[in-house]
Amino acid sequence: MTERINLQDYEEAARAVLPGMVYDYYAGGAGDEISVRENVAAWGRVRLRPRVLVDVSRCDLSTSVLGIRVEMPVLTAPCAMNGLAHPDGELAVARAASAAGIIQVVSTLSSYSLEEVAAAAPGAPGRQWFQLYAYRDWGLTRQLVERAAAAGYRALCMTVDGSIPGVRERDARNRFRVPPDLRIGNFAHHLPDAADGSALLKYVTDQFDPGLTWESVDRLRSLSNLPLVLKGVLTAEDAKLAIEHGAAGIVVSNHGGRQLDTAIATCDALSEVVDAAAGTAVEIFVDGGIRRGTDVLKALALGARAVLIGRPYLWALAVEGEAGVRRILDLLREELRLAMALSGCPSVAEIVPERVLR
Repeated sequence: MTERINLQDYEEAARAVLPGMVYDYYAGGAGDEISVRENVAAWGRVRLRPRVLVDVSRCDLSTSVLGIRVEMPVLTAPCAMNGLAHPDGELAVARAASAAGIIQVVSTLSSYSLEEVAAAAPGAPGRQWFQLYAYRDWGLTRQLVERAAAAGYRALCMTVDGSIPGVRERDARNRFRVPPDLRIGNFAHHLPDAADGSALLKYVTDQFDPGLTWESVDRLRSLSNLPLVLKGVLTAEDAKLAIEHGAAGIVVSNHGGRQLDTAIATCDALSEVVDAAAGTAVEIFVDGGIRRGTDVLKALALGARAVLIGRPYLWALAVEGEAGVRRILDLLREELRLAMALSGCPSVAEIVPERVLR
Protein backbone atom coordinates (compact mmCIF):
# COMPACT_ATOMS: atom_id res chain seq x y z
CA MET A 1 0.00 0.00 0.00
CA THR A 2 1.59 3.27 -1.14
CA GLU A 3 -0.90 5.63 0.46
CA ARG A 4 -3.27 5.34 3.41
CA ILE A 5 -6.46 7.20 2.60
CA ASN A 6 -8.79 6.32 5.48
CA LEU A 7 -8.67 5.23 9.12
CA GLN A 8 -9.14 1.55 8.28
CA ASP A 9 -5.99 1.63 6.17
CA TYR A 10 -4.05 2.61 9.28
CA GLU A 11 -5.35 -0.34 11.27
CA GLU A 12 -4.24 -2.75 8.55
CA ALA A 13 -0.82 -1.12 8.45
CA ALA A 14 -0.51 -1.16 12.25
CA ARG A 15 -1.32 -4.84 12.39
CA ALA A 16 1.65 -5.45 10.12
CA VAL A 17 4.13 -3.48 12.22
CA LEU A 18 3.05 -4.07 15.82
CA PRO A 19 3.97 -7.17 17.84
CA GLY A 20 0.95 -9.47 17.84
CA MET A 21 0.52 -9.18 21.61
CA VAL A 22 0.38 -5.37 21.41
CA TYR A 23 -1.99 -5.33 18.45
CA ASP A 24 -4.32 -7.69 20.29
CA TYR A 25 -4.13 -5.59 23.47
CA TYR A 26 -5.34 -2.53 21.58
CA ALA A 27 -7.77 -4.25 19.19
CA GLY A 28 -9.26 -6.79 21.55
CA GLY A 29 -12.37 -6.62 23.67
CA ALA A 30 -14.22 -8.61 26.27
CA GLY A 31 -15.57 -12.10 25.70
CA ASP A 32 -16.56 -12.80 22.11
CA GLU A 33 -15.96 -9.14 21.19
CA ILE A 34 -19.54 -8.68 20.02
CA SER A 35 -19.68 -5.15 21.47
CA VAL A 36 -16.43 -4.24 19.72
CA ARG A 37 -17.95 -5.14 16.35
CA GLU A 38 -21.36 -3.68 17.13
CA ASN A 39 -19.86 -0.30 18.05
CA VAL A 40 -18.69 0.02 14.45
CA ALA A 41 -21.69 -1.64 12.80
CA ALA A 42 -24.30 0.46 14.62
CA TRP A 43 -23.18 3.69 12.95
CA GLY A 44 -23.69 2.00 9.59
CA ARG A 45 -27.33 1.34 10.43
CA VAL A 46 -28.05 5.07 10.74
CA ARG A 47 -28.98 6.69 7.44
CA LEU A 48 -28.45 10.31 6.42
CA ARG A 49 -31.22 12.60 5.13
CA PRO A 50 -29.36 15.20 3.06
CA ARG A 51 -30.81 18.57 2.08
CA VAL A 52 -29.95 20.12 -1.27
CA LEU A 53 -29.52 23.60 -2.73
CA VAL A 54 -27.89 24.87 0.45
CA ASP A 55 -24.89 27.18 0.18
CA VAL A 56 -22.04 24.99 1.42
CA SER A 57 -19.23 26.86 -0.29
CA ARG A 58 -17.76 27.21 3.21
CA CYS A 59 -18.30 24.70 6.03
CA ASP A 60 -17.41 25.64 9.59
CA LEU A 61 -16.45 22.58 11.64
CA SER A 62 -15.59 24.51 14.81
CA THR A 63 -17.58 24.25 18.01
CA SER A 64 -17.07 24.54 21.76
CA VAL A 65 -16.57 21.81 24.34
CA LEU A 66 -17.20 22.77 27.98
CA GLY A 67 -16.70 26.37 26.91
CA ILE A 68 -13.44 25.78 25.03
CA ARG A 69 -13.35 26.44 21.29
CA VAL A 70 -12.18 23.47 19.20
CA GLU A 71 -11.59 23.34 15.47
CA MET A 72 -13.72 20.24 14.99
CA PRO A 73 -16.00 18.13 17.22
CA VAL A 74 -13.46 15.34 17.77
CA LEU A 75 -11.40 14.52 20.87
CA THR A 76 -8.68 11.91 21.33
CA ALA A 77 -9.91 9.39 23.88
CA PRO A 78 -7.92 8.28 26.93
CA CYS A 79 -6.12 5.08 25.92
CA ALA A 80 -3.63 3.42 28.24
CA MET A 81 0.06 3.13 27.45
CA ASN A 82 0.38 4.87 24.09
CA GLY A 83 4.06 4.04 24.40
CA LEU A 84 3.27 0.49 23.29
CA ALA A 85 2.54 1.94 19.85
CA HIS A 86 5.41 4.42 19.57
CA PRO A 87 8.21 5.63 21.86
CA ASP A 88 6.80 9.18 21.86
CA GLY A 89 3.38 7.88 22.96
CA GLU A 90 1.11 10.50 24.48
CA LEU A 91 3.62 13.26 23.74
CA ALA A 92 3.14 12.72 20.01
CA VAL A 93 -0.63 12.63 20.44
CA ALA A 94 -0.49 15.88 22.44
CA ARG A 95 1.40 17.64 19.67
CA ALA A 96 -0.91 16.30 16.97
CA ALA A 97 -4.06 17.24 18.89
CA SER A 98 -2.65 20.71 19.53
CA ALA A 99 -1.90 21.18 15.84
CA ALA A 100 -5.45 20.10 14.99
CA GLY A 101 -6.96 22.46 17.56
CA ILE A 102 -8.78 19.72 19.44
CA ILE A 103 -8.84 18.31 22.98
CA GLN A 104 -6.67 15.41 24.11
CA VAL A 105 -8.04 13.34 26.99
CA VAL A 106 -4.98 11.93 28.75
CA SER A 107 -5.18 8.53 30.43
CA THR A 108 -4.11 7.99 34.02
CA LEU A 109 -2.22 4.98 32.63
CA SER A 110 -0.26 7.07 30.13
CA SER A 111 3.33 6.16 29.36
CA TYR A 112 4.39 9.67 30.35
CA SER A 113 3.43 11.67 33.41
CA LEU A 114 0.54 14.08 33.11
CA GLU A 115 3.00 16.95 33.55
CA GLU A 116 5.16 15.71 30.68
CA VAL A 117 2.14 15.38 28.40
CA ALA A 118 0.89 18.86 29.29
CA ALA A 119 4.32 20.32 28.58
CA ALA A 120 4.44 18.62 25.17
CA ALA A 121 1.74 20.95 23.83
CA PRO A 122 2.41 24.35 25.43
CA GLY A 123 0.65 26.10 22.58
CA ALA A 124 -2.71 24.57 23.46
CA PRO A 125 -3.71 25.82 26.92
CA GLY A 126 -7.09 24.53 28.00
CA ARG A 127 -7.19 21.74 25.44
CA GLN A 128 -6.40 18.79 27.66
CA TRP A 129 -8.55 16.78 30.05
CA PHE A 130 -7.27 14.25 32.54
CA GLN A 131 -8.93 10.85 32.81
CA LEU A 132 -8.81 9.09 36.13
CA TYR A 133 -10.43 6.48 38.29
CA ALA A 134 -11.41 6.93 41.92
CA TYR A 135 -8.99 4.63 43.70
CA ARG A 136 -9.17 2.71 46.96
CA ASP A 137 -6.48 5.10 48.20
CA TRP A 138 -8.21 8.48 48.16
CA GLY A 139 -4.90 10.10 48.97
CA LEU A 140 -3.64 8.85 45.61
CA THR A 141 -6.77 10.12 43.89
CA ARG A 142 -6.37 13.52 45.52
CA GLN A 143 -2.73 13.73 44.44
CA LEU A 144 -3.63 13.05 40.81
CA VAL A 145 -6.43 15.62 40.84
CA GLU A 146 -4.18 18.27 42.37
CA ARG A 147 -1.40 17.51 39.87
CA ALA A 148 -3.83 17.76 36.95
CA ALA A 149 -5.13 21.13 38.13
CA ALA A 150 -1.60 22.44 38.66
CA ALA A 151 -0.55 21.28 35.18
CA GLY A 152 -3.37 23.19 33.49
CA TYR A 153 -5.84 20.45 32.61
CA ARG A 154 -9.29 21.93 32.14
CA ALA A 155 -11.52 19.01 33.12
CA LEU A 156 -11.47 15.67 34.89
CA CYS A 157 -12.86 12.66 33.06
CA MET A 158 -13.84 9.94 35.53
CA THR A 159 -14.16 6.45 34.06
CA VAL A 160 -17.14 4.87 35.79
CA ASP A 161 -17.33 1.49 34.04
CA GLY A 162 -13.90 0.14 34.89
CA SER A 163 -13.77 -0.57 38.60
CA ILE A 164 -13.72 -4.30 37.79
CA PRO A 165 -11.59 -5.30 34.76
CA GLY A 166 -13.37 -7.10 31.95
CA VAL A 167 -12.18 -10.51 30.77
CA ARG A 168 -10.10 -10.02 27.64
CA GLU A 169 -9.34 -13.39 26.17
CA ARG A 170 -6.78 -12.20 23.64
CA ASP A 171 -4.63 -10.88 26.48
CA ALA A 172 -5.08 -14.12 28.42
CA ARG A 173 -4.01 -16.24 25.45
CA ASN A 174 -1.02 -13.98 24.79
CA ARG A 175 -0.10 -13.78 28.48
CA PHE A 176 0.07 -10.04 27.95
CA ARG A 177 2.79 -8.24 29.86
CA VAL A 178 3.98 -4.66 29.73
CA PRO A 179 7.48 -4.50 28.17
CA PRO A 180 10.23 -3.92 30.77
CA ASP A 181 11.27 -0.60 29.25
CA LEU A 182 7.78 0.93 29.23
CA ARG A 183 6.86 3.36 31.98
CA ILE A 184 3.48 4.15 33.45
CA GLY A 185 4.50 7.72 34.07
CA ASN A 186 2.03 8.86 36.70
CA PHE A 187 2.95 6.05 39.09
CA ALA A 188 6.65 5.36 38.53
CA HIS A 189 7.62 7.08 41.78
CA HIS A 190 5.25 4.84 43.77
CA LEU A 191 7.25 1.72 42.89
CA PRO A 192 10.72 3.02 42.01
CA ASP A 193 12.22 -0.47 42.35
CA ALA A 194 9.62 -2.22 40.16
CA ALA A 195 11.24 -4.72 37.83
CA ASP A 196 9.04 -3.82 34.89
CA GLY A 197 5.91 -2.02 33.77
CA SER A 198 3.72 -5.02 34.57
CA ALA A 199 4.42 -4.52 38.29
CA LEU A 200 3.32 -0.92 37.99
CA LEU A 201 0.22 -1.91 36.04
CA LYS A 202 -0.70 -4.44 38.70
CA TYR A 203 -0.17 -1.81 41.40
CA VAL A 204 -2.57 0.55 39.64
CA THR A 205 -5.25 -2.04 38.83
CA ASP A 206 -5.13 -3.29 42.41
CA GLN A 207 -6.20 0.23 43.38
CA PHE A 208 -9.44 -0.07 41.38
CA ASP A 209 -12.35 -0.04 43.79
CA PRO A 210 -15.42 -2.22 43.03
CA GLY A 211 -17.19 -0.50 45.92
CA LEU A 212 -17.57 2.84 44.11
CA THR A 213 -21.02 4.45 44.25
CA TRP A 214 -22.58 7.76 43.25
CA GLU A 215 -21.33 9.13 46.54
CA SER A 216 -17.83 8.52 45.17
CA VAL A 217 -18.66 10.98 42.38
CA ASP A 218 -19.62 13.56 44.99
CA ARG A 219 -16.40 12.92 46.82
CA LEU A 220 -14.34 13.32 43.68
CA ARG A 221 -16.10 16.57 42.82
CA SER A 222 -15.22 17.90 46.26
CA LEU A 223 -11.51 17.57 45.47
CA SER A 224 -11.46 20.18 42.71
CA ASN A 225 -13.31 22.99 40.98
CA LEU A 226 -12.55 21.45 37.61
CA PRO A 227 -15.64 20.33 35.67
CA LEU A 228 -16.23 16.60 35.93
CA VAL A 229 -17.11 14.44 32.94
CA LEU A 230 -18.33 10.88 33.57
CA LYS A 231 -17.23 8.34 30.96
CA GLY A 232 -18.99 5.00 30.66
CA VAL A 233 -22.71 5.84 30.86
CA LEU A 234 -25.08 3.87 28.61
CA THR A 235 -28.56 4.40 30.06
CA ALA A 236 -30.99 7.22 30.71
CA GLU A 237 -31.23 6.14 34.35
CA ASP A 238 -27.52 6.64 34.94
CA ALA A 239 -27.48 9.82 32.87
CA LYS A 240 -30.09 11.33 35.19
CA LEU A 241 -28.06 10.30 38.24
CA ALA A 242 -24.92 11.79 36.68
CA ILE A 243 -26.74 15.09 36.26
CA GLU A 244 -28.06 14.96 39.84
CA HIS A 245 -24.52 14.43 41.09
CA GLY A 246 -23.13 17.44 39.29
CA ALA A 247 -21.53 16.08 36.12
CA ALA A 248 -20.71 18.76 33.56
CA GLY A 249 -20.51 16.19 30.80
CA ILE A 250 -21.24 12.55 30.01
CA VAL A 251 -19.38 10.28 27.60
CA VAL A 252 -21.66 7.58 26.25
CA SER A 253 -19.17 4.71 26.21
CA ASN A 254 -18.90 0.96 26.68
CA HIS A 255 -15.12 1.15 27.09
CA GLY A 256 -14.56 0.22 23.47
CA GLY A 257 -16.27 -3.13 24.09
CA ARG A 258 -13.49 -4.06 26.52
CA GLN A 259 -15.57 -4.46 29.69
CA LEU A 260 -18.98 -6.11 29.29
CA ASP A 261 -19.49 -8.01 26.08
CA THR A 262 -22.92 -7.65 24.42
CA ALA A 263 -23.40 -4.29 26.14
CA ILE A 264 -25.43 -1.95 23.95
CA ALA A 265 -23.54 -0.20 21.16
CA THR A 266 -22.82 3.43 21.97
CA CYS A 267 -24.60 4.66 18.85
CA ASP A 268 -27.75 2.85 20.01
CA ALA A 269 -27.43 4.22 23.57
CA LEU A 270 -26.79 7.82 22.57
CA SER A 271 -30.37 9.01 22.02
CA GLU A 272 -31.70 7.97 25.43
CA VAL A 273 -28.81 9.66 27.21
CA VAL A 274 -29.33 12.83 25.15
CA ASP A 275 -33.04 12.77 25.99
CA ALA A 276 -32.27 12.36 29.69
CA ALA A 277 -30.06 15.46 29.61
CA ALA A 278 -32.55 17.59 27.66
CA GLY A 279 -33.10 20.97 29.25
CA THR A 280 -29.83 20.91 31.18
CA ALA A 281 -26.42 22.39 30.45
CA VAL A 282 -24.77 18.97 30.58
CA GLU A 283 -22.86 18.17 27.37
CA ILE A 284 -23.07 14.69 25.88
CA PHE A 285 -20.18 13.00 24.10
CA VAL A 286 -19.85 9.56 22.55
CA ASP A 287 -17.04 7.16 21.67
CA GLY A 288 -16.89 3.68 20.22
CA GLY A 289 -16.65 2.70 16.56
CA ILE A 290 -16.17 6.17 15.07
CA ARG A 291 -14.30 5.48 11.83
CA ARG A 292 -15.68 7.95 9.28
CA GLY A 293 -16.63 11.59 9.00
CA THR A 294 -20.18 10.43 8.37
CA ASP A 295 -20.09 8.73 11.78
CA VAL A 296 -19.19 12.05 13.38
CA LEU A 297 -22.03 13.80 11.56
CA LYS A 298 -24.48 11.12 12.67
CA ALA A 299 -23.35 11.39 16.29
CA LEU A 300 -23.87 15.15 16.27
CA ALA A 301 -27.29 14.79 14.63
CA LEU A 302 -28.24 12.33 17.39
CA GLY A 303 -27.35 14.92 20.00
CA ALA A 304 -23.66 14.51 20.84
CA ARG A 305 -21.57 17.62 21.38
CA ALA A 306 -18.49 15.87 20.03
CA VAL A 307 -17.04 12.39 19.59
CA LEU A 308 -13.94 10.68 20.95
CA ILE A 309 -11.69 8.40 18.91
CA GLY A 310 -9.33 5.85 20.45
CA ARG A 311 -8.04 2.92 18.43
CA PRO A 312 -7.69 4.91 15.16
CA TYR A 313 -5.10 7.27 16.58
CA LEU A 314 -3.23 4.34 18.15
CA TRP A 315 -2.95 2.65 14.75
CA ALA A 316 -1.70 5.88 13.17
CA LEU A 317 0.74 6.41 16.03
CA ALA A 318 2.15 2.92 15.52
CA VAL A 319 2.64 3.40 11.79
CA GLU A 320 3.87 6.99 11.50
CA GLY A 321 4.20 8.47 14.98
CA GLU A 322 3.04 12.07 15.41
CA ALA A 323 2.74 12.52 11.64
CA GLY A 324 0.33 9.58 11.53
CA VAL A 325 -1.92 11.03 14.23
CA ARG A 326 -1.95 14.34 12.41
CA ARG A 327 -2.82 12.51 9.21
CA ILE A 328 -5.83 10.62 10.59
CA LEU A 329 -7.15 13.81 12.19
CA ASP A 330 -6.81 15.54 8.82
CA LEU A 331 -8.58 12.64 7.10
CA LEU A 332 -11.43 12.72 9.60
CA ARG A 333 -11.72 16.50 9.29
CA GLU A 334 -11.92 16.33 5.51
CA GLU A 335 -14.45 13.48 5.60
CA LEU A 336 -16.61 15.45 8.05
CA ARG A 337 -16.37 18.61 5.94
CA LEU A 338 -17.46 16.68 2.85
CA ALA A 339 -20.29 14.92 4.70
CA MET A 340 -21.55 18.25 6.01
CA ALA A 341 -21.43 19.83 2.57
CA LEU A 342 -23.23 16.92 0.89
CA SER A 343 -25.85 16.90 3.68
CA GLY A 344 -26.53 20.63 3.40
CA CYS A 345 -24.97 21.56 6.76
CA PRO A 346 -22.64 24.56 6.44
CA SER A 347 -21.99 24.61 10.20
CA VAL A 348 -22.01 22.24 13.15
CA ALA A 349 -25.03 24.07 14.55
CA GLU A 350 -27.04 22.99 11.53
CA ILE A 351 -26.43 19.28 12.08
CA VAL A 352 -29.90 18.67 13.50
CA PRO A 353 -31.82 15.45 14.29
CA GLU A 354 -33.71 15.67 11.01
CA ARG A 355 -30.47 14.91 9.18
CA VAL A 356 -30.60 11.23 10.18
CA LEU A 357 -33.00 8.30 10.06
CA ARG A 358 -32.69 5.42 12.50
